[in-house]
Amino acid sequence: MNLVVGQSGFLGGIIARHLAQTNTPLRLLVRDGGTNIRSANAVRGDLKDRASLDAACAGVRTVITTANSAQRGGDDNVATVDVAGNIALIDAAAAAGVKRFIFISTDAADESSPVPLFAAKARAERHLRDSGMEWTILDVWFPMLVGSAIGAGRAVSLVSGGRRRHSFIAVEDVASFAIAAIGNPAAANRRLVLGGPTAISFADVVAKTGAMMGRRLEVEDLAPGAPIPTLPPPADQVIGNLAAGLEQQDGVIEMTETAREFGVTLTTAETVLARMSGVRINGHFA
Repeated sequence: MNLVVGQSGFLGGIIARHLAQTNTPLRLLVRDGGTNIRSANAVRGDLKDRASLDAACAGVRTVITTANSAQRGGDDNVATVDVAGNIALIDAAAAAGVKRFIFISTDAADESSPVPLFAAKARAERHLRDSGMEWTILDVWFPMLVGSAIGAGRAVSLVSGGRRRHSFIAVEDVASFAIAAIGNPAAANRRLVLGGPTAISFADVVAKTGAMMGRRLEVEDLAPGAPIPTLPPPADQVIGNLAAGLEQQDGVIEMTETAREFGVTLTTAETVLARMSGVRINGHFA
């Protein structure tokens, strides 16, 4: 049995739907919203409720979690979800005898980071490595600067002109790596830093997207660390901090061997941008 935590989110939803379509034994941790994946075994639970996590993990062999507090609010915050919640889930999984725990993190994770989410991710990673379970950590990030601005009909906010190049990865490709890690000996006790097939800057993204849409996209300067005006809190501040960090240096990741090893065909930036510049904007460029 595989437990997916975070199925209501974009990445978690892709993973859950794929597993359901391939008839993989699947359990989903759901809150009040439930799920529309009928073939899955949905169990009520919350990262803030340890008893519900114990019940959800019973009989589970693999846990995949994409849950975080970045787009929540109120009682769901970094302290309750990304620190205490993740630690509770890890402890519940270990107590239930889970074999493999797959954790979606970020390459910016650092316990000394001034960004609370990044420090929380690092703390959860350390707890996972010390848990005694097999673990796989997938380090990724999904900047939403351009898609969110297009969807809102506003200028794209860029820090320092968005000139640094990064190997942004399509969210669907991250899902493919997570699925490929299930029961895969090559992913045991391994941290995979994931990226796309080519490095591209946010300035390039803006230019290419505007060309595909047949119009020039407006750009406005964003002060380092300022919130993204086209995103809701708390994601606005989280991604604003990330945008500032990304402009400190290039982040180019060589993915040829990792993609081959896990059988993932990486999606080109042009394909992702074509989707983003279409009639329906989902806001996810990774």
